[in-house]
Amino acid sequence: MSAAYTHGHHESVLRSHRWRTAENSAGHLLPHLTGGMRLLDVGAGPGTITADLAGLVREVVATEISEEALALTRAGVAEQGATNVTFAVADVHALPFEDDAFDVAHAHQVLQHVADPVQALRELRRVTKPGGIVAVRDSDYAAFAWYPELPALDDWLRLYREAARANGGEPDAGRRLRAWARAAGFADVTAGSSTWCYTSDDDRAWWGGLWADRITQSAIAHQLRETSLATDGELQEIADGFRAWAADPDGWFSLLHGEILCRA
Repeated sequence: MSAAYTHGHHESVLRSHRWRTAENSAGHLLPHLTGGMRLLDVGAGPGTITADLAGLVREVVATEISEEALALTRAGVAEQGATNVTFAVADVHALPFEDDAFDVAHAHQVLQHVADPVQALRELRRVTKPGGIVAVRDSDYAAFAWYPELPALDDWLRLYREAARANGGEPDAGRRLRAWARAAGFADVTAGSSTWCYTSDDDRAWWGGLWADRITQSAIAHQLRETSLATDGELQEIADGFRAWAADPDGWFSLLHGEILCRA
């Protein structure tokens, strides 16, 4: 049932994901956490958010879709010294946990990549105790904005959205989270949004550089070539566009995310 993961695990992807922390990626959830909670972190990636969350609760169970991906989570959590995290391979459409097993279920940048986000939310609800919290945050690619308005970045966004949908995902998930949660049976849903914004010299160099690498070297680059959606030359033009954006002192890039907090 799972969709193909558009990003893959190339170093340029991990460079982005390892930047994420609980503070910059789960701020909507943090005020609701207490030390006695048991928390499920679905799609934990390289474990940086996981380890931060582990410092705020009693126990975290971190999942990934494969042993290969989970090895990255284990390594990231170990590097940050968290000792109250256990690990499991799991598909969010059919979680291998009992009903009411967690006080909190958390998923960051997950539902945009799954085949059936409503079923995923049903499962998160099932494994969360009555009165517990399901917290989700996802990008909304169509709402991304940047300056200067370079044609190469328009091409990047169009190709990314095409590739993600071809893989069975929904790149504009952020705006749909509330609707998906209500369809999954949640009656108490608090919805909002937040952004990441890159504009300093260092941030532009980091964001522009990693996407210049991702669009030519990571899983999405291979997919775009193999499906004839883009040639090597076209992908190189996008990479050059990202580097030109990063070099512009007026450069600005904002990424919108939808967020929901649901009471089980």
